[in-house]
Amino acid sequence: MPGPTPTPVASDSDLPSKVDIVVIGGGIIGCCAALELAERGQSVLLCEKGQIGGEQSSRNWGWVRVSLRDPKEIPLMLEATRIWDGLAERCQKDLGFARSGILFAARSEKQMADYEAWARHLDNRGFPVRMLGHAAVRDLLPGGAEPLMGGLWTPQDARAEPQWAAPAIAEAARAHGAKVMTGCAVRSVDLSAGRISGVVTEKGRVACDHVVLAGGAWSRLFAGNAGFDLPQLKVRNTVLRTKPHTSGPETTVWSADYAIRRRADGGFTIACGTENTVDLVPDSLRLARRFWPAFLAERSSLRFRLSRRALEEARERRRWTPDQATPFEATRILDPEPLPRIVQSSLKGAQAAFPALAGAQVAQTWAGMIDVTPDALPVISGVDDVPGLTIGTGFSGHGFGIGPGAGRLLADLVTGTTPMVDPTPFRFSRFSDGSKLRPDSGF
Repeated sequence: MPGPTPTPVASDSDLPSKVDIVVIGGGIIGCCAALELAERGQSVLLCEKGQIGGEQSSRNWGWVRVSLRDPKEIPLMLEATRIWDGLAERCQKDLGFARSGILFAARSEKQMADYEAWARHLDNRGFPVRMLGHAAVRDLLPGGAEPLMGGLWTPQDARAEPQWAAPAIAEAARAHGAKVMTGCAVRSVDLSAGRISGVVTEKGRVACDHVVLAGGAWSRLFAGNAGFDLPQLKVRNTVLRTKPHTSGPETTVWSADYAIRRRADGGFTIACGTENTVDLVPDSLRLARRFWPAFLAERSSLRFRLSRRALEEARERRRWTPDQATPFEATRILDPEPLPRIVQSSLKGAQAAFPALAGAQVAQTWAGMIDVTPDALPVISGVDDVPGLTIGTGFSGHGFGIGPGAGRLLADLVTGTTPMVDPTPFRFSRFSDGSKLRPDSGF
């Protein structure tokens, strides 16, 4: 069964010959950047090789959370949640956004202590966080059967619908004058006197002064052909959704065996709380040294495996000229297979925790490829060696929730506006300036 179907977005018919800014990638990051830039009066072309929101932006869990972020991400995520509050009105579309709260459940004293230590990062930030004991969790999750010691509760954390969000934001960008081209891969960037002067798409050349690379799992491949090294790997996450079901938790919940949120259609999105799959591919070897600290830090949640992706990526072209078809045209939508074992274990875990879900019927399963960096922080940054190029990628599973904030920060960097938050933690140069790169988050 194919992955989830985002709301269709029709392509504009004519490729413009010149714009101020070309945004590469129609996921939520690219769409948010396009909207922010178009609202500021910039002429924008949003190019997507497949369909808007067709990959990880429609396949994620739909969580909008501050809780258990890397502390370096917290300022940007706080801004993102404020933007989410008004995003449906800007788009004139329902995004399924609701501040329903998120509970990170704890089974042990160590988990409780770890959560309590993390919660101090929200001191004096105006974002409520509470440590709940067993009785308070039981009250929050009526019908819950999991033997929990307590948990970390953020009542202002939220949820939204991934299949609705990126398409609605793209349409809003179009309403402000942006051109939106789907089925239109960008093959390469053009440089004049060492800086961006345009892009070459499969449908022709477009002159521009700035490019935003928001290609998700494809960004490393594009960057390599453009002549710079972007350390990024893919991690597979398997998800299921149920048919509408009247019983079950209204609060979004994470536990070791499952992660669950109520959907706007009355069903649930369910995934494994702790397991992601790493397909061993040629880039795994090329980047092993740089990712080694991350592998060690996250080893309990990563499952490495050999699969046919190794052969697929080994055969994938890594260099091409502007007149040649690219891997982006060969794979319009990256649609990895879900892993049945994870589907079964996560559903079983959710049903054990909430017996009322015993009769819930699985409507669909899918997988998505998460774009990850060595320190699990995104790149939101210009590239010193390529003036006019700004990158927004490597969100390491956090892109959906943080997307509106990332889009605004990208727009600030492109237009030379004072950045909404300090962009230093997200600089591209951290991969080459001797910085120590290791994940620093609770989840």
